[in-house]
Amino acid sequence: MGLGLGGFAIAEEAAPVVGPEKGALVIMGGGGKDRTFEQVFSKFVKLAGGKNARIVIVTTAASSSPDFDYTRSGAVRYAKERLGVAEATVLHTHDREEADTAEFVAPITKATGVWFGGGRQWRFTKAYGGTRTEKEFRKVLERGGAIGGSSAGATIQGSFLARGDTSGNTIMVGDVQRGFGYMRNTSIDQHVVARGREKDLLKVLGDPRSKMRKEFNRAALLGIGIDEDVAIVVQGDRFEVIGKENGAVLVYDPKKWKEDTPDTEKWETLRTGGTYDLKTRQVIKKGRVDRP
Repeated sequence: MGLGLGGFAIAEEAAPVVGPEKGALVIMGGGGKDRTFEQVFSKFVKLAGGKNARIVIVTTAASSSPDFDYTRSGAVRYAKERLGVAEATVLHTHDREEADTAEFVAPITKATGVWFGGGRQWRFTKAYGGTRTEKEFRKVLERGGAIGGSSAGATIQGSFLARGDTSGNTIMVGDVQRGFGYMRNTSIDQHVVARGREKDLLKVLGDPRSKMRKEFNRAALLGIGIDEDVAIVVQGDRFEVIGKENGAVLVYDPKKWKEDTPDTEKWETLRTGGTYDLKTRQVIKKGRVDRP
């Protein structure tokens, strides 16, 4: 309890149950048309401190090849050349021992924002899950900074890792299942409408082959499907949809389903400008609707 005006006791605001307690998340569903990426990435940088931001771009998901150029990053160039941020650094390793060293995590310890790039999301978990690097990622939020990402960099922010199978990205419940859980009890999918993936999260939330590990509470999971050139900005237990005009975010809440609920009615669609309460699982504002 705290004291309000006049000395009356007032209830302190409850801690978030899904989103981060401090800081913000920017979760983009892939794509990257210039104008939309500019809008989304600029929002991320603003939340990370604007021109004073110190940004770390993690490119690890892009490939498993040692010959890939992981230093190449359009996001770094954009941050420096277009947004004029104080510092933008690329970070990458597939070596878990290296990911546990003080030298490797040094850029993260002073970062105000971390951006996860695209590729295959399981590469983030394989490289950094449980290491000192993952702990330092979370500390960015604890300091009030921002974590963002697109495509694979969106999915890694959920607690259950959709499309995490190392053999192919069409398997929804795969051999790598743990995300970084910046949004608790969630599973995040991307490119959803553009690639006809609207029903794919039903395979996670229903888990018909019982492949989900016991560490996950499937009954509590919330599915969030984000289309290309669309993002959600999460602060506490609320998110807002930003991005292209009439962009779509699909929210899947199994607690609302009945036995006879058709698959096509198992999600709610929010449009650009819409807002959602993650704690109560209620749409606050649907956003711009389809034009006739």
